Amino acid sequence: MTIHRSSTPWSRALLASSVLVPALALITAPAKADPAEALPTIVVSPTGTATPLSQVASSVTVITAADIEREQRRTVTDVLATVPGLNVVQTGGPGGTAQVYMRGTESRHVKVLIDGIDIGDPSDPSGVADISQLLAGDIARIEVLRGPQSGLYGSDSIGGVISVTTKKGAGPVKVTASAEGGSFGTFNQTAGFSGSSDKINYAFNIVHYRATSVPNVPDRLVTPSTQQTKSFYDNKTISARLGYDFNENFSVNWVGRFTNADFRYPSSSFTTQETNTPRQVLTRGEAVWSAFDGRVKNYFGMNYTNLSRPTTTSSGLSVYDGQRVKYDWRSVIQALPGQTVVLGADHQKDYYQNNSVYTPGGRIDVSNGNKGVYAELQSQFAERFFVVSNVRHDDNDAFGGHDTYRIAPAILVPGTETKLKASYGTGFKAPSLDQLYGSYDMFGWITVGNPNLKPEESKGWDAGFEQPLAGDRFRFGATYFHNDITNLIQFTSFGPYSSYLNVNQATTEGVEAFAAWTIAPQFSLRGDYTYTEANDAQTGEQLRRRPKHKGSVTAMWTPTEQWQVSGTVLSVSEWYDNDRITFAKVWTSGYTVVNLATEYKATANTTIFGRVDNLFNKHYENPNGYLRTGIGVFGGIRVATQ
Repeated sequence: MTIHRSSTPWSRALLASSVLVPALALITAPAKADPAEALPTIVVSPTGTATPLSQVASSVTVITAADIEREQRRTVTDVLATVPGLNVVQTGGPGGTAQVYMRGTESRHVKVLIDGIDIGDPSDPSGVADISQLLAGDIARIEVLRGPQSGLYGSDSIGGVISVTTKKGAGPVKVTASAEGGSFGTFNQTAGFSGSSDKINYAFNIVHYRATSVPNVPDRLVTPSTQQTKSFYDNKTISARLGYDFNENFSVNWVGRFTNADFRYPSSSFTTQETNTPRQVLTRGEAVWSAFDGRVKNYFGMNYTNLSRPTTTSSGLSVYDGQRVKYDWRSVIQALPGQTVVLGADHQKDYYQNNSVYTPGGRIDVSNGNKGVYAELQSQFAERFFVVSNVRHDDNDAFGGHDTYRIAPAILVPGTETKLKASYGTGFKAPSLDQLYGSYDMFGWITVGNPNLKPEESKGWDAGFEQPLAGDRFRFGATYFHNDITNLIQFTSFGPYSSYLNVNQATTEGVEAFAAWTIAPQFSLRGDYTYTEANDAQTGEQLRRRPKHKGSVTAMWTPTEQWQVSGTVLSVSEWYDNDRITFAKVWTSGYTVVNLATEYKATANTTIFGRVDNLFNKHYENPNGYLRTGIGVFGGIRVATQ
């Protein structure tokens, strides 16, 4: 079969944007007055302290609750789809395993945090954080931090960090609720209340996502007479966030999150269903103590996660349980004007229990621990030069000590206000408990762990610029990145036996570029483009599921105070993958999709909303062998007290 590698997805993206953008621009009302000066965007993930984004050299994308609400994204996988530098892959639609490849690195190289809680799964074969169960209804903001970050975050952050923050109560009591229905048997609801007083703040949310008839098997994989089984997904998530201020110097905070999901998906025959019923418990308690008139702020925290994945197939029931207990301390010290020191230490213990039909003896029960200490200096000189540098030492029970670091300077050029930025850092990924100690016998094919594995390591750097024009109504920029990764852990076969070895190396590099234009107070445009080269350093072969080109255009229009409209064009080029049936290496075709969303504020307390996903009904697979849904139409209502 001949594979034609054309630029069709990109030509379609340009066509769609050329139609959408001028059409909206023509009906946009002219500006009546200059917009109020925008408050600076504050980020926390690059440094561990609240810092204006303009002073940060790291590449960070910030997604707010308003962004999520405007585009009506219901899951974190959908929220992240257009973020530059990321390729999000989900097998089987909503509820299916989701993986994030950041700047061409492996999905296991991305650390995911929710309110400071690491959700990497100790029971997953590679310890990856599966974001497929994360609903977006209670999220206040997401920060996507790209580049090696182990100097601050330790293991799992070779590619970067995704930090999710849930909503916090503030002000008078507020009650919210919403309901939404639409294609593929979709019926979603949310309900919550939040608020605060002089000493206490609180937020409680319930989010329910349900899609009962999602097609995910391409027609090419089944005979015309086969009655295909569709996917079913039901997710109920309850979250709470509480805080109490004893006085101006001491407070306590607590967050908790419980998810109960049911995912039923087609078996290998495509005619019956297999099931996965994940249960997730995430919780964190924290005490905050300030001293010396607030110049020293100490955070003492404890995290607990319990991630369970009961899975039923034709072979029987297997239950995979991962637990993590973590204690941490962080101190933020305003040492001198413009000089902030961050000191920290943490101790983490991971547990993995496996009751699988494929495990000899029927059970695995193993654990591993890690202790870490780190220090960071955040410096500002003359309001134009900013430098963040950090260093960290980890002591792991399995492989011993490991050191990482990062330095990231940024300069604002007087006159032009050009931001020049760069960073250099190292990262590592600890072997998972399954890679170290796992044991399986699948129909005579035996897999055993390797307790002598070393951590995967990386060195990475980036450099770029951002340029504001016209009073920052127009801003554009580009960043080049490069990563060298060594000691990659690879699944290796020896006859009927398989295990893991540190044998591989990879190089990833590319460019992230953007342009944002506020044409008028009622209308704005943003475009993002990412070029990625991700190759096996020994063979030169392109790594799978890393498309070279990804681009998006987003338009936002507010014709009246009550009504707003948004449109997004997302285009992804072809990529290298494994065939779902034969596992042979194949090229999978790229795709372009257009999404539209609108909402109307009918009353002070009531909003009516609707959206169309995949407007032109594009049929495509991502990953290979897993069909993504065609056109979908959804609508609903949201109410909130003042």
